Amino acid sequence: MTGRRIAVIDYDMGNLMSVTKALEWVGAEAAPTRDPAVIRDATHIVLPGVGAFRDCMRHLREYGLVEPILEGIEAGKPFLGICLGLQLLFDESTEFGSHRGLGLVGGRIERFPSGVEVDGEKLKIPHMGWNAIKIKKDSKLLAGIPDGTYFYFVHSYYAAPKDPSVVLTTTDYGIDFASSIEVGNMHATQFHPEKSQKAGLRVLENFSNLD
Repeated sequence: MTGRRIAVIDYDMGNLMSVTKALEWVGAEAAPTRDPAVIRDATHIVLPGVGAFRDCMRHLREYGLVEPILEGIEAGKPFLGICLGLQLLFDESTEFGSHRGLGLVGGRIERFPSGVEVDGEKLKIPHMGWNAIKIKKDSKLLAGIPDGTYFYFVHSYYAAPKDPSVVLTTTDYGIDFASSIEVGNMHATQFHPEKSQKAGLRVLENFSNLD
């Protein structure tokens, strides 16, 4: 074990067991929780997410999870958002109307444009499957991950940050979008490390070793 206690936020909208098992596989002590006391006691926080932005924000509020998450980030604990867990960090989402996020990263979540063609074929929405990342800056989260590594994606919406310096990697799906971001102790990936085999496990191991 790494001696790190990772709280995997349980708000009925995440790929909890896959994320937890993957973290355990790399030697971390990880457990799903919605107990604010456990989150406050954790050394690391992971916010997974699958589903609609609006519903995820509602569940976070109903379970009283917004405050302990914000407290942990403010205290400097390593934080990892996965898929919708990345999108929730932003100011707002355009999914099913306009909905406020956690407001920790400037920008909003937008839907992939329809009708985009590549090599004569229209790109399908959602963006689903393996795609490559382009690394934009150095990061301990990506230690040992070469530029051009493929990760697994499932999403119809993407993050459009106001500040390009927060972008850690981009990925091309008709447009170049931010496939991961990093702001201080906040890290987040649009791709699913827990579904991305060896490369994804390396990302989770790197995260679990962050101070």
